[in-house]
Amino acid sequence: MTKILKSAALASGLALAALASPAFAQAVPASKVAVVDLDRIAKECNACRTANQALQGQVQAFEARRNQLAGTLQPEAQGLETAVKALNGKQPDAALQGRIQAYQQKEQQAGQELQGQQVQIQRNQAYVGQQIQQALAGLYKPAMTKRGANVLVEVGQTLAYDPTLDITNDVLTALNGALTTINTTAPAPQQAPQQPATSGR
Repeated sequence: MTKILKSAALASGLALAALASPAFAQAVPASKVAVVDLDRIAKECNACRTANQALQGQVQAFEARRNQLAGTLQPEAQGLETAVKALNGKQPDAALQGRIQAYQQKEQQAGQELQGQQVQIQRNQAYVGQQIQQALAGLYKPAMTKRGANVLVEVGQTLAYDPTLDITNDVLTALNGALTTINTTAPAPQQAPQQPATSGR
């Protein structure tokens, strides 16, 4: 019985030794880090420059429309304010009340228009960034392999680095070949399908 237990213990020990053997343990390779400047890529890639110009044009058009609406509404508001002050605390007549209500409606419509334009510009900016990120996703690995790196870090996340680790130019060149155009108008948001109303019994 003692021999059997010793044999079992020996077999178990051999099994554990085999599992702990270097042949079964896979060593982690040494880190070879590269860095990339994504901000620079988003500004300098050919399609990115064209898209950024288009987005800037959208912002300028928004500001021009905002100034136009303000230039139309402000004199009307001042005229109404003068008319109300002239009443010396009396209630405005029906005509003046109608003018005030009409102005309030114009002001509300202008605010809704500008808010809609602002939201659309924000969606367009996000859509442009999404297209750039999607194109870059397949370019990191080849650029890393080309330079013998197995870790890639965004330059903004580093405190200091050797310039020879920078593969921004490699990624930028690859992006210029892969991404030739960028759509600067985001698609309309998909509306959730309405659930049919259920009638209670």
